[in-house]
Amino acid sequence: MALRFRTRAQRHPQLTGREHEVRLASPEQGRSEPAISSLERAAQLAGRAVFGGYFLYSGIHHFTDRDMMIGYARSKGVPYPEAAVLGTGALLVLGGLSLLAGRQKAGAGLITTFLTGVTPMMHDYWNVTDQGQRMNEMINFGKNIALIGGAAFAAASRT
Repeated sequence: MALRFRTRAQRHPQLTGREHEVRLASPEQGRSEPAISSLERAAQLAGRAVFGGYFLYSGIHHFTDRDMMIGYARSKGVPYPEAAVLGTGALLVLGGLSLLAGRQKAGAGLITTFLTGVTPMMHDYWNVTDQGQRMNEMINFGKNIALIGGAAFAAASRT
């Protein structure tokens, strides 16, 4: 009599080796998808904290240093700089809080609205003649474009 050893997959063909994952129903597709791992969840939470916190802090800065921000907006030719600073501050605070609270689509929409409106006006490097200032504006312009990309990633997140 020979002993036969069967692998786990042979004993339980329905198991895939990923039994630790919970399957969630996807209402759009009518099928289940694997849940995210604890490492992925931790990365998402850290990303939300850093990304949302950045915009929340920036929005608060619009209110705490309002006079300085209004002066900067005025120097860039922004019409109604007082209203612009308060309005963009509100977009940033609400967007940052939404991202922190896990409302990625709403937060990303608010942040994208802020960035697409502000970036070409405040960081118009193509109009700057001083090379040092031009480089600084170009860097900030590029940073804001990258932040729009980050907001797109946040909006695409499922959790």
